[in-house]
Amino acid sequence: VQLVESGGGLVQAGGSLRLSCTISGRTFSTYAMGWFRQAPEKEREFVATSGWTFNTYYADSVKGRFTISRDNAKNTVFLQMNSLKPEDTAVYYCAAREGAAIFTIPSQYEYWGQGTQVTVSS
Repeated sequence: VQLVESGGGLVQAGGSLRLSCTISGRTFSTYAMGWFRQAPEKEREFVATSGWTFNTYYADSVKGRFTISRDNAKNTVFLQMNSLKPEDTAVYYCAAREGAAIFTIPSQYEYWGQGTQVTVSS
């Protein structure tokens, strides 16, 4: 299984970015997909997740600003990030595992992407 992320970059505070993560090697439609982020000298933290039943869950810090969605036909999950803040600066990781439940802990995920840098300037 391979996960490939794209869409990171540098944006000013208040701006938007859309991250994409494409999975190959498994039946995407039965996988729970998650987004996590890790800032320098901080632990990896949960951002958002989408189960294969299209149920979603968000960290309080991004609720109302970020939206996770998935296109099962394209084996791709997206993270639309609006109203970005400097504290959103981090490497963002896509993760996957089988299952329909909501998973918010990094150790619950089996597969990980390489990460994509998001930098929000003030």
